[in-house]
Amino acid sequence: MLVTGFEPFGGDAGNPSGDAVRALAERWDGPDRLETAILPVEFDAAAREIRARIRELRPDVVIATGVAGGRTAVTPERVAINLRDARIPDNGGAQPIDEPSLGGGPAAYFSTLPVKRIASAIGGSVSHSAGTFVCNDTMYAVLDETHGSAVRAGFIHVPWSDELAPEGQPSLPARTIVGALETAIRIALVADGDLQTSAGSIS
Repeated sequence: MLVTGFEPFGGDAGNPSGDAVRALAERWDGPDRLETAILPVEFDAAAREIRARIRELRPDVVIATGVAGGRTAVTPERVAINLRDARIPDNGGAQPIDEPSLGGGPAAYFSTLPVKRIASAIGGSVSHSAGTFVCNDTMYAVLDETHGSAVRAGFIHVPWSDELAPEGQPSLPARTIVGALETAIRIALVADGDLQTSAGSIS
């Protein structure tokens, strides 16, 4: 399986998604093999790198992660849309406005992870919007790359960690974020379908 996080964005000291993925790699005790990667916060580079890793590793499960400042919980994303609409430039200086993530691609892809089951198990919530920045773009690339296969794939947003949170921003302890991601992976590996209950919000 493949789990990814992101490098720090802009002038931030760190990125809780990247930190959590590194910590997860250190504590993972199998039995399934875990591969991890830290992606650049750049539209084209992140999509290109994660597609390449999927082709190279041929994982059964792919979970990309990123930070969503302002959220109070770990939130599995339900859908990625084919849109780049950047409020600010990425780390490479690109700021696409009203551009597709993939020209000619579907308008959206739904996560193939059991997002409701994961959210219930970790005390999080399902999100119906991954935004229109690099996180959504990466999720779209993952789901496009794995479309039509048996791979379970998707994206999970994490809040700021206590250690990195800007003043006044909601956060969780880093160990809580790492534990939530580990639980999500283990559920994705074995779950047979998702919970048949309403869940999720746009945040």
